[in-house]
Amino acid sequence: MKVLRTKNLKKYYGSGENQVKALDGIDLEVERGEFVAIVGTSGSGKSTLLHMLGGLDRPTSGNVYVDDKDILTLKDDALCVFRRRKIGFVFQSYNLVPVLNVYENIVLPIELDGNTVDQGYMNQVIAALGLQEKRNSLPNELSGGQQQRVAIARALAAKPAILLADEPTGNLDSRTSQDVLGLLKVTGERFGQTIIMITHNEEIAQMADRIIRIEDGKIRKGGEVNA
Repeated sequence: MKVLRTKNLKKYYGSGENQVKALDGIDLEVERGEFVAIVGTSGSGKSTLLHMLGGLDRPTSGNVYVDDKDILTLKDDALCVFRRRKIGFVFQSYNLVPVLNVYENIVLPIELDGNTVDQGYMNQVIAALGLQEKRNSLPNELSGGQQQRVAIARALAAKPAILLADEPTGNLDSRTSQDVLGLLKVTGERFGQTIIMITHNEEIAQMADRIIRIEDGKIRKGGEVNA
């Protein structure tokens, strides 16, 4: 069952000779529970694509469907609510609130939405990511790998339809990167989570179920690989 698909997605900047085609007709389909890595060099369009998939930016033209809902038909306020409930984000920078402890950071999106925290589920997520003993710690008391695990737990907290990860190990050393990505893959499988990860790192991409390569705003012909 497809949880996400795009139709002829384009994002152009400027006009005439100065026009930049960041995305130039992207057609993409992702199955529920799939772990997909989108690989490309700097400037290839991969981060722009992630922003479109997450409703963080609007395209020049085209469609993005999440759970068969065309998110680009939503007005900004409705899109913000949809994004908070349906899409989890993990960025290269951890974006943790420094005055909140680990648990408070994890459940923050749920509380902002006015919902009740599913304690049983949260305990499972925290345990799966090895954060039980750090629940009451502040972000500045954690290593980079631990902070990124908190960011992953926060992204999973609202049980989103899709988790989008933008270079999630970019600030980590290679060993910690492997550990964090391994945990991301395990938690994704355990909780039936769909994961789309942007990376320029071929070794990291090999952990995904499928690799999609993007160049000059297009999916490279023959660039889809089942890892």
